[in-house]
Amino acid sequence: MEEAIRKADVLIEALPYIKQFHKKIVVIKYGGSILGEEKIRRSVLEDLVFLSFTGLRIVLVHGGGPNISERLRSVGKKTEFIDGMRVTDEETLAVVEEELKALNETIVKELTELGARPVGLNGKDKRIIQVEKKRSKVDLGRVGQIVEINPQPILEELKEAKIVVILPMGIDINKKVYNVNADEAASSIAVALGAEKLVMLTNVRGIMRNPEDPNSLLSTLTKEEAKQLMEDKVIQEGMIPKVRACLYALEKAVKKTHIIDARISHSLLLEIFTDKGIGTEIVV
Repeated sequence: MEEAIRKADVLIEALPYIKQFHKKIVVIKYGGSILGEEKIRRSVLEDLVFLSFTGLRIVLVHGGGPNISERLRSVGKKTEFIDGMRVTDEETLAVVEEELKALNETIVKELTELGARPVGLNGKDKRIIQVEKKRSKVDLGRVGQIVEINPQPILEELKEAKIVVILPMGIDINKKVYNVNADEAASSIAVALGAEKLVMLTNVRGIMRNPEDPNSLLSTLTKEEAKQLMEDKVIQEGMIPKVRACLYALEKAVKKTHIIDARISHSLLLEIFTDKGIGTEIVV
């Protein structure tokens, strides 16, 4: 009986959030090594299905870096990164798109098996992600800088209460295809959709004041505090593009952004539907 009451209490705690976010759009970025781990992926996808069934409009933007790197290694192709971006020649671009399509199909299939109504979209199709060649001191090849998002194809699917799963490829005015950073894609899509939230799934608990101290998690930060932590080198390396993506979204009127650990079972539900949350939220 006590266990049943405890479960009921959890549902009651979630009720105000379910009401608040009903029919609101939440954009979630999911990638890296956590995408390739089946147990973690299952937990994340179960959360997405739950969120969808409670009335949230879910858009999932996924990367696939480790899969792409492994595939390139298998064909003897060297991978080079500059400022966190993969140098992308024609051969690499083909591998990137093939691997992202395979991951997209896997996610859509698994969401369907869980009872959801997902749809997979390629960012280059219907000019969803419009880009120009990314400017850099060193030529990055076919890497795109986002210039505009066409939200209509996404909104049409969301009207049908489908979970939209987007792979980050872009296209320019000359119909040339480019590789696009998934963090940037998720942030730009959240802005274009007027999303309520942008959630970055990662493999760390959130933003830590001291990475060596598990008790130093910063549960809430303002934009200015996050910028200062970057200047102070507290936020470093792989966390920087995620924080920048959050800051861009907040500056363009997305209400809240979150960085959470996908390795924690049902972390999405804990972050969105409980009072305390579980990761770091960055707010205006």
